[in-house]
Amino acid sequence: MRLPATLYAPRRNNARAPQTEPVPFQMLLPLELKKTVSGKGDKLKEAACMQELAVMFACFKKSDFNQEECMKEVTTFQNCYNDYKTRWESQREKGKKGILVPGEKNLTHRQTNQLLKRFLPMK
Repeated sequence: MRLPATLYAPRRNNARAPQTEPVPFQMLLPLELKKTVSGKGDKLKEAACMQELAVMFACFKKSDFNQEECMKEVTTFQNCYNDYKTRWESQREKGKKGILVPGEKNLTHRQTNQLLKRFLPMK
């Protein structure tokens, strides 16, 4: 049975239909920023030494997983990881203490809160 096309027309109470009149703005909370930043976004981990890891695995595959033939690649990967670990630990210590490093692009939430306290007026 075929239904007429008028039954398929969008209704006024359809949520997907475009709004005909402007929707009024209702302010539920005051429009101001908070004075602190939460630490939820600091959980991101970056992938370190991926290039060295790929080269090491390619060497392992080529040498049928014999470590003695790939010692150069293994030491390169270990050196890269040790450098990354020392950099990360120093950044972590500075972030915990709230030490601000000039020119630092990635700040922790504690460092950001310290900057906000320094430049935002208190009420």
